[in-house]
Amino acid sequence: MKQLIKLRVNGIDEELYAEPWWTLSHVLREELNFIGTKQGCEGGHCGACTVLIDGKAVMSCIYLAMKARGKDIMTIEGLEGENGALHPLQEAFIEHFAVQCGYCTPGMIMTAKAMLGENPNPTEEEVRAGLSGNLCRCTGYTKIVEAILSSAEKKGN
Repeated sequence: MKQLIKLRVNGIDEELYAEPWWTLSHVLREELNFIGTKQGCEGGHCGACTVLIDGKAVMSCIYLAMKARGKDIMTIEGLEGENGALHPLQEAFIEHFAVQCGYCTPGMIMTAKAMLGENPNPTEEEVRAGLSGNLCRCTGYTKIVEAILSSAEKKGN
């Protein structure tokens, strides 16, 4: 039986009826139309669905929506600046050609945002370790790591 839940997504209060077993990725994509959150493995293995909950990176495909009540959720859409400006991490991904097919990109960027929030000056090894839960089948990670390190140098957290 569906239950009323209130979520705060990208600074906006949302209210909807959800089944208790619905995942946060399902609610974000299918109910609230935040389609930047990708669904890949749906088992917490690929990181494509990564969003921030209270500033921490969380794989939304294995996180129940009911558990997100009262928490601050940020999706890739929440990074948009004034007049649609890109976030510095997004700009760095473009500048360093860290995007190929783009499917993993939202999860990579959200993971990087959380990582840089905790450690604004990571080493290459720390970035690689921080991305260990995010899979990319196209880039080989080098450009992604370069983009994150560049953003950190520019303090684009």
